[in-house]
Amino acid sequence: MHPYKTIGFLSVSPLIHCSLNTCRLAPALSYQSCPAPWFDFRSGGRSYLNPYSARSSHSAAASSVAYRAGAAFSAKGRRFNTKQDLYSFESSRQSIEKQPFTGKPASGQDAFFISSVGSSGTAAFGVADGVGGWDSSGIDSAHFSHALCHHLAKNAEGTTEEQRLGARQLLSQGFADVVADEEITGGGSTACVAVGNSTGHLEVANLGDSGFVQFRLNAVHHSSNPQTHAFNTPFQLSIIPPKILARSRIFGSMPLRDFPRDASVTSHEVRHGDVLVFATDGVWDNLSSNELLQIVSRHMAGFQAWQASDKGTMVGKELGILTTEGGIPKEKENTLQTLLAVAIAGEAKAASQNSRRDGPFAREVQKFYPHEEFHGGKVDDICVVVVVVVDASEG
Repeated sequence: MHPYKTIGFLSVSPLIHCSLNTCRLAPALSYQSCPAPWFDFRSGGRSYLNPYSARSSHSAAASSVAYRAGAAFSAKGRRFNTKQDLYSFESSRQSIEKQPFTGKPASGQDAFFISSVGSSGTAAFGVADGVGGWDSSGIDSAHFSHALCHHLAKNAEGTTEEQRLGARQLLSQGFADVVADEEITGGGSTACVAVGNSTGHLEVANLGDSGFVQFRLNAVHHSSNPQTHAFNTPFQLSIIPPKILARSRIFGSMPLRDFPRDASVTSHEVRHGDVLVFATDGVWDNLSSNELLQIVSRHMAGFQAWQASDKGTMVGKELGILTTEGGIPKEKENTLQTLLAVAIAGEAKAASQNSRRDGPFAREVQKFYPHEEFHGGKVDDICVVVVVVVDASEG
């Protein structure tokens, strides 16, 4: 979240009016991120911080689907490096249990995870956007989203085949583990978490202003809606230390404490050729769903993963190959899903730094606070997870 995004206190006192470049509600929040944990679906049950070319492996029939995922990120204040700011399975085989939760990782403060769900052929993935305004209280909120994604991935991978894991259930388990973690003394995060099984059923739990969009054959098939208490005040999971609670009572405030039960849960059917994009608001504040569609369509059509025909847009025959490692002739972003993630993150980064290009956030500011004369992009941390759905028998 941006430095002036609020922790979320409803107070009887009037709004503290500051410049949009500082704060609008007190206390102000910042954005959080992290390279989050991921598991190799082909690792025989061992947990790895895996990133890049994820697929749900299973021995199901050809009618089942696989989820092949890639991720890219860019920290606020850092130059986007298309060769390093992504995750590759080959370059990141580190046990998740040993992954340190550093306060300021190279990716900034946005978190993501991609994981198999046991050995069932189901996959889980998502993003988390931490609340950096806790820094003013001496709390490094980056630990919150790091820990949340760590536990989301670990719980997903540890689920047995007999258990049915839903998106809200996974989010609840992950949040409970963060609350129980003695090293996490405070902080907060938005989250957008999905669980997709091999039959093509996808369930998404979205809390706050991270979100996702589903593209199908050159069209926006579905997009999530943000959850906010007020302008620039998203729903957020949080741990509020006793001192901050006491202080809020003195000033007649009530802390906004959102929980996994408050998440918006939606169900979707995905099929071969669908593209799913999960991202933090560093993307959504700078690019619309239609702008993302243009990016996705350009690359899908360029590699003939989507092809025009007399019957309309069709899925190309090479999609399975394009989404396997080495399917794209590049050194790093050598799968279609990772190439898409890098392209989206790069475009969002450029838009965020363009003072002449009004993005969705700028248009909202102009709508609610026209006197601010806010123009251009919103500089922020950026995190993108792209999932390409393919027939499990391909590639």
